[in-house]
Amino acid sequence: MPEICDYEGSDYRQRFWNHSRRYEDLAERQILRRLLPPAGEAIAELGAGFGRLADLYAGYQRVYLVDFSRTLLRQAQQDHGGDDRFTYVAADIRRLPLADAAFDAVVTVRVLHHLRDIGPALAEAHRILRPGAPYLLEFANKRNLKAIARYLFRRQNWSPFHRDPVEFAELNLDFHPQYMRERLAAAGLDFQEWHALSLFRLAALKERISPELLTAVEGALRPLASLYPLSPSVMVVSRARKPEYAPANHFLACPACHGPLHEAPQQVTCPACNRHWPVTEGILDFKDGEEGEESSA
Repeated sequence: MPEICDYEGSDYRQRFWNHSRRYEDLAERQILRRLLPPAGEAIAELGAGFGRLADLYAGYQRVYLVDFSRTLLRQAQQDHGGDDRFTYVAADIRRLPLADAAFDAVVTVRVLHHLRDIGPALAEAHRILRPGAPYLLEFANKRNLKAIARYLFRRQNWSPFHRDPVEFAELNLDFHPQYMRERLAAAGLDFQEWHALSLFRLAALKERISPELLTAVEGALRPLASLYPLSPSVMVVSRARKPEYAPANHFLACPACHGPLHEAPQQVTCPACNRHWPVTEGILDFKDGEEGEESSA
């Protein structure tokens, strides 16, 4: 399997999403509430982690939380396990076990910076979206004010204005906004708008000003800041460009042949190509092996 950042067994929730990240959490929730269609039949969050944003999907009949880490998905179950609208899927977002044109919206937040090649993930998001349905994508912005200042004062050797991604640490990448627009277009996702995000991601500010106030000020400044985003993060809205056709009448699909899957309490089976994958403690587990195991049935 190509390199991918794996949070299996990590304390990511406790270590990263503590009180010091309250502002970033509020800012992301603020913009998602504004941009996300409030209701629909099905939504997928790709790289959902421990389900931090899952409560925003209250208007959807089906919610698919997809992540590479079983550890984080188990944490999501602890918070949302009593809600039968939720399906927990351990899978590589570059090879999704989800059906073509089945979803009214797809969300990806704080994920793509862990992929060196984002093309397959964007292509999969396009594949599972219904025609014209929105893809809400947050990415780490290479062209941010801190990087520009460091470059101008010769404290870093890479240019924030160059369009190629920069890998500043292993499997941690920043992307130029124009590069992201080009890759979205190549995947069949038409750019609609972008929004500057986390304008005040500075420890000195976060220590002195309440997260709620920072978020409120950011909301007021966002229309101006989004004209030419220089923020640490950017939220992009694009829509799936594809011909109109009847939506799928199923939501799970074989990652190998894209045929509908049969879900049972202990395993998920593809009748078309005779493969199966385990269901472990309520998590549909497509993580190990690209195609699962040959079924003896």
